[in-house]
Amino acid sequence: MCGIVGAIHRTDASFNLARGVSVLAHRGPNDHGIWEAPGVQLGFTRLSILDLSAAGHQPMQSPDGRYVIVFNGEIYNFQALRKTLESAGETFVGHSDTEVLLRLFMRDGFEACLQRLRGMFAFAVWDRETSTLSLARDRLGVKPLVYAETGQGFLFGSEIQALFALDEHLSRAPNVQALDHYLTFQYIPAPMSGFAAIRKLPAAHAMVVQDGKIKRQWRYWQIDLEKRSTLVFDEACEALREKFLEATRLRLVADVPLGAFLSGGIDSSITVAAMARLGAQPLKTFSIGFDDERFNELPMAREIATHLGTDHHELIVRADAVNRMPMMIQHLGEPMADNSIMPTFYVSEFARTQVTVALTGDGGDESFAGYRRFYQIRRAQWLAQHGLTPLWRGLRRSSIALEAALKPSRKHKRFPASRADEILGMQGVDGYKHLLAFYSDTEKAGILSPDLHAAIGQSRTTQYLAGHLSADGDDLLNRYLKLEINTYLPEDILFKVDIASMANSLECRSPFLDHELVEFAFSLPGHYKLSTRGRHKHILKEAFKDWLPVGFMDRPKKGFSVPLGRWLREDLSDRMRDMLVDRARLSPWFKQTEITRYVDEHLAGRQAHSTRLWPLLVLAQWVDQFNVQI
Repeated sequence: MCGIVGAIHRTDASFNLARGVSVLAHRGPNDHGIWEAPGVQLGFTRLSILDLSAAGHQPMQSPDGRYVIVFNGEIYNFQALRKTLESAGETFVGHSDTEVLLRLFMRDGFEACLQRLRGMFAFAVWDRETSTLSLARDRLGVKPLVYAETGQGFLFGSEIQALFALDEHLSRAPNVQALDHYLTFQYIPAPMSGFAAIRKLPAAHAMVVQDGKIKRQWRYWQIDLEKRSTLVFDEACEALREKFLEATRLRLVADVPLGAFLSGGIDSSITVAAMARLGAQPLKTFSIGFDDERFNELPMAREIATHLGTDHHELIVRADAVNRMPMMIQHLGEPMADNSIMPTFYVSEFARTQVTVALTGDGGDESFAGYRRFYQIRRAQWLAQHGLTPLWRGLRRSSIALEAALKPSRKHKRFPASRADEILGMQGVDGYKHLLAFYSDTEKAGILSPDLHAAIGQSRTTQYLAGHLSADGDDLLNRYLKLEINTYLPEDILFKVDIASMANSLECRSPFLDHELVEFAFSLPGHYKLSTRGRHKHILKEAFKDWLPVGFMDRPKKGFSVPLGRWLREDLSDRMRDMLVDRARLSPWFKQTEITRYVDEHLAGRQAHSTRLWPLLVLAQWVDQFNVQI
């Protein structure tokens, strides 16, 4: 796991490669390298995982000197690929996966090479003969790759801050369309970034650059919903166990200490159980908790660790959010308001004291229907399909009224009492967006300033989701799961984990992100994953129930989150009032009276506005730190 950065020149402009490398030192503290030739610069920082010798140094040149590669990630099937290459006559200097990737690229060519890779990666290969740069990002989007195409040349890197280090004159004008998406989803979807001049290569995409310009960009992998398994449920459970064990085994290869995050949830527990079955020794697990019991999963994690006999380590986090927040935004490079980045950072920091690689359970929710919104959208669309929406509305209205009558002392909502009620009657993806939205379309209209509203024009948030909702396949749930795999997973979950872990020089790997396992999951019917009675992750729970304590699989789901409301009232209250009220950093974009009302009501305890205020505070901090041209 490393940091990569580089530039292709179109003019005589000079880019500061040394500075670009230095700002990525946290991604690779063990080594760094620079390679330069007329019109091209490549830089690298190394976190040594495989082949700790100098033979794994990058930028790495091919034996004939034609190709030069910088590579961030892991090719999990590199040993099998190496054997195939050796049988074809290739000889190797070291035993790194970088060398295998470079030889495969040489022999098979760019497109064929990508089809044979099983791993997480972002890489760039310079061809000295044709003066072309080939760049690619892994199928699920585990590893990030950002770039800028300017009048002076083409810049790329692992993090946005590296591009500004390369070119201090790179425009800091914001992308207002991106801000619209951010308010809805709390992330900015690729290919947009927070800056108009900077783009993100989407997951499963590749591109070719020549003369400092993008010549071609394409998607090289997509989930095929027409491929259907014929396995009955019990057979599918057995196949799932086998495939998960294989995906885990591939991720245990390392020349450095390795452990796992253990949250006490289903996905991380299954991952640790698989590691135990494969004989990982010593099996170190790491868990964090907060002094607020509502956000403390340590007892559940401890139970799993005891059951599996791991070398378990726990830490109660007394969060220093005031100081950590600016550092995280610096690494993110753009606004991203998923507050679970904070506990992800803390557990990464904790694990890094003993290991360099940590396995995680990321990706299980998106392939196996772990979120409640999957049930809610399936129910809403089933009711609409059968003409039962009016009847359901009536039942909901009556049940809410009855509850209010039976318990008059409690505060009750009127119908519609939830987002799930509000989506009844909404068409298609509109309802799904409403379930996801942190700021609904109505709320955005109420807070945006006239200038920002005019600059954004018509919101394209619904079109973004609709563009990823496949028309193929007649299984409604799988279509929405695929939507999540292509949007929320890479743009939020994996971006967050990469930034938080690499800020601590820790590599994270998840068996659930193995693309062959994902393809298998999508070949199964939706009701295997979300049962007709609404049991989430049904096949996961059945396939692995014997690996974990009795009754564990049906405990309520707890998200990996922080006591955000309290943080904003206590730890971050001064910063929030300073940024959002006293200095009014966002007043050109938002109605200041609304922001002030949110802050005053939240601090006074009159109403909880944490989900509205946190995105605004993150946005204001980003504007301040990156000198955004607001």
